[in-house]
Amino acid sequence: MTTKSENKTVQVGLGARSYPILIKKGLIGLVGRDLKRRNIAKRYGVISDDHVASLYGDTLLKSLAEGGLAAEMMTFPRGEENKNLQTIARLASSLAAANFDRKDGLIALGGGVTGDITGFLASIYMRGIPFVQVPTTLLAQVDSSVGGKTGVDIPEGKNLVGTFHQPRAVYIDTHVLHTLPRQELLGGLAEVIKYGVIADPVFFAFLEKEREGILRLDEAVMPGLIARCCEIKAWVVEQDEREADLRRILNFGHTIGHAIEAASDFTLIHGLAIAMGMAAVAELAVRTGLLPKHDAARLRDLLRDFGMPTAIPAHLDRRRIKGYLQTDKKTVGGRVFFVLPTAIGKVVISDQLAEENIVEILG
Repeated sequence: MTTKSENKTVQVGLGARSYPILIKKGLIGLVGRDLKRRNIAKRYGVISDDHVASLYGDTLLKSLAEGGLAAEMMTFPRGEENKNLQTIARLASSLAAANFDRKDGLIALGGGVTGDITGFLASIYMRGIPFVQVPTTLLAQVDSSVGGKTGVDIPEGKNLVGTFHQPRAVYIDTHVLHTLPRQELLGGLAEVIKYGVIADPVFFAFLEKEREGILRLDEAVMPGLIARCCEIKAWVVEQDEREADLRRILNFGHTIGHAIEAASDFTLIHGLAIAMGMAAVAELAVRTGLLPKHDAARLRDLLRDFGMPTAIPAHLDRRRIKGYLQTDKKTVGGRVFFVLPTAIGKVVISDQLAEENIVEILG
């Protein structure tokens, strides 16, 4: 793959609901003019958590004003624990109080939590209004901002209440990655590695080779890296928008990862829980004879080389993890589906796994 520093555009092809993913350094400051040209809505509610709003809210609002677009900032408290129906209700009331109607739209400014909240709110307010994504974390840029999945958590599990509602555009500013805490950067890189395992062995090898440049957020590397992830996700979404079959491969590492995340009471950030989930599922694939040991070792080595954990913390209650596995939204008829690698770049989906193997990999 190319490592040239250049602006990138990836198209998600969904017929009349197709949309662009624009990737460029400094893009937040250019969103207003581009949105004005696209004529998606007459005014916008910018939804952001209170931390991200303090970092980028003024820049985005200025950009919207320069594009001749009216906008209002609406915030919620930072953190996964606020991705719930109560937050949705509060934000919906704010929209109603500001007289937002069906010709208005929303902008998600932030990470995956903000994107999920904003997309869900857009899908149900006035029975559906348009929204766009301005993701500010690597995880959101390469994964959650693309594809139209929205949702919030309830006590019984993560993302159990949600909809499919595609954005009208995605604006990825690579410069914002320099303000990410290291843990958040690594969490995003876990999703990046996922794409290599499920679909592209050349990309996986690129990640092995370019580790230092990636960790430096080298502008000669990052736009191409982000674009490749978006290309893979766009291709999958185009084939299976509502996760009837193929799209489930994007859940590699997520079934166990989500259970780990929930069992930690969300003290573990999403991406690092996914790293543990990928390592565990790779071991599960080895135990079932699907994956060669050396490929599982490559995955573990790459995760560790980037500074990510591969072992489930000993203090987490394994019974709670198993309980969350059973309530995962991908569980059907009591059967837990796992995405299992058979080689670097190829996976299969199976619910035919022995209970004892699942118990063993949880440790």
